[in-house]
Amino acid sequence: MNDVAPLRTEDLGAVEDRFFSIRDFRLANGTVMPKATLAYESYGTLASDGRNAVLITHGFTSGHHAAGRNPANGGQPGTWDGLIGSGKAIDTDKLFVVASNMLGSSFGSTNAASIDPRTGRPYGADFPAIVLADIVDAQKRLLDWLGVKHLVAVAGPSYGGYQAFHWAVAYPDFMDAIVPANTAPWASINTDKQYEEMRARLATDPDWNGGNYYGSGECTAVLADIRIETLKRYGIDASYGPRYPDPLEREAAIRTTAANWAKNWDANSLLILRRALLGFDARPEFAKIKAKVLYVLCRTDALFPPKIAPGIMQALEEAGVEARYFELDSELGHSSSGPEHKKWSPVLREFLAPLVAAL
Repeated sequence: MNDVAPLRTEDLGAVEDRFFSIRDFRLANGTVMPKATLAYESYGTLASDGRNAVLITHGFTSGHHAAGRNPANGGQPGTWDGLIGSGKAIDTDKLFVVASNMLGSSFGSTNAASIDPRTGRPYGADFPAIVLADIVDAQKRLLDWLGVKHLVAVAGPSYGGYQAFHWAVAYPDFMDAIVPANTAPWASINTDKQYEEMRARLATDPDWNGGNYYGSGECTAVLADIRIETLKRYGIDASYGPRYPDPLEREAAIRTTAANWAKNWDANSLLILRRALLGFDARPEFAKIKAKVLYVLCRTDALFPPKIAPGIMQALEEAGVEARYFELDSELGHSSSGPEHKKWSPVLREFLAPLVAAL
């Protein structure tokens, strides 16, 4: 009997933040931002024809550090480090991978803390009302600047999945596939209510000052409490359980994690990115999709439970979209796609294989 050699995989090692700026960036509502900057990471080499790229999108409160070790992120591994790298499912020996931060996020891209060139002060509460289409449009400008002519795939979890679905309907000829994970093709019908509740909650922080707290306070007290609640919805108790079996010790670790996050996150970004989802629903435009779809949900995800999958898969089929569904068996809920990479990496590799082979 012949032994099959295991796949050789390697981590990417050190990676770094890079930046791209757009001058006079016109938003969907007609507002023109004098300058819009995106932070990003890239891995691998772009082919001469510019057609071997993959775009990685990120979640609501996470960032663009997707693989390798970035000193700007304390040298911690990227959120999809197990999926991206030499010999991995998203193989950087063959693919050029761009992990883009969202416009309005807190990890290097233009957001409320950025200086408005017209006033010389931070945007604060006056940051323009961007929508998901603007976030994707900025990413498209970044890819054009990098020389990317065509994407093999757009892939990402949660809010990143929203972006993947929007990419598929907004630029149907620009990619071969999308891989939305732990997400849906629409934002909650309660997004407007969630936005108002979030704004009212942040306003209870003594440093809030109507969202114009820069230079006068940190505005992290309420933000840390919000983060604790969010992490628990995402399944952090199950994730931290093996390391912190004692409930009190685990609670303390969660609070420390939330406090550290709050120091690096701008509270206004919660509102900017929540507001950007108002009205988002890709389902009426499913017929535009030409990309193949690998749709991934987790058995224990309370935010996007597997019960939504049949309706989505039926709608894709009726629209003529070639789609596959995979359910991740994990206790880690909404945050499972990265930590549980071994459980779905073979499926992702198989899905991408014919697309990579065609390069």
